[in-house]
Amino acid sequence: MPRPSRRPLVLVLAAVTVCAALAACSPGPGSDDGASPAAPSDGGTDDGGTDDGGMDGSATDGTQQSFSYGTAPEQVADLWLPTGTEVGPVPVVVLVHGGYWSAQYDRSLEDALVRDLVGDGYAVWNVEYRGVGATDPASEGGWPGTFEDVAAAVDLLPDALAEAGVERGPTAVVGHSAGGTLALWLASRDTLPDGAPGADPRLVPDVVVSQAGVNDLAAASAAGAGGGAVDALMGGAPDEVTDDRYALADPARRLPTGVPTLVVVGADDTTVPVAQSTGYADAASAAGDDVTLEVVDGEEHFAQLDPASTSWTRTRDWLDARLTGGS
Repeated sequence: MPRPSRRPLVLVLAAVTVCAALAACSPGPGSDDGASPAAPSDGGTDDGGTDDGGMDGSATDGTQQSFSYGTAPEQVADLWLPTGTEVGPVPVVVLVHGGYWSAQYDRSLEDALVRDLVGDGYAVWNVEYRGVGATDPASEGGWPGTFEDVAAAVDLLPDALAEAGVERGPTAVVGHSAGGTLALWLASRDTLPDGAPGADPRLVPDVVVSQAGVNDLAAASAAGAGGGAVDALMGGAPDEVTDDRYALADPARRLPTGVPTLVVVGADDTTVPVAQSTGYADAASAAGDDVTLEVVDGEEHFAQLDPASTSWTRTRDWLDARLTGGS
């Protein structure tokens, strides 16, 4: 079946709590994981509304509506719904941005994918979270705060959709780079022991996608990935921490998840090693998970964020087949 026909965007005003607008953050050198993406842009929203880069919580056509899941400015998620939503379930994609979990970067990295998905009839939940290196202590992430944030954001999604009067359909979590870590971890929450950060999830995704993800935290720590970003996130290397945080947080140690998984990476990715994707896919498959691996020739790390890329086309085809019955 073909993809749903492309439709103009309209904001559905379904507010739990409208958050204060966040200041836009323009990625520079070192963006995401050591490179600077040129995020694709279509010049604005389809209906002529203002496209504010995902940072303005104002209630106007063509902008995101922000929902608070905590008290810090970063503890927000943006709900987008397509116009003309029919009666019945609407497929949902949760987006989790990358940036080596640094407070320097934000969910505006996902703007081009938001437009692509909502334009094709998906609801999108674009998640922000507290990162590492924030100037305000209240905004500081790391273990366990960053993980608890994305868990709380996903658990808020049913309420946001209910306020909008929309029935939730099949739901995917898609994470890029460092967001891939968090996406795979979100898929594993149902296997966490009682009392662990993120345990007892309200919502478990139907499928999950890691786009060039940091899928093995221990291996990335040993390699010094991102200039020590893993150790900064986790509060130390695996042999330096005294508790079981790596066992609870590392996607490579949370297998099997029981959630169908797409692992996609560009063969020319020099930002996050391709082995982070191929190794995870092999381990997940060996553990019994339903895993699809796509290694895309001729594409690098930030191709994942370009709707015109082969990587995103394959991701969309995989999502369409599982969430809408398309092919």
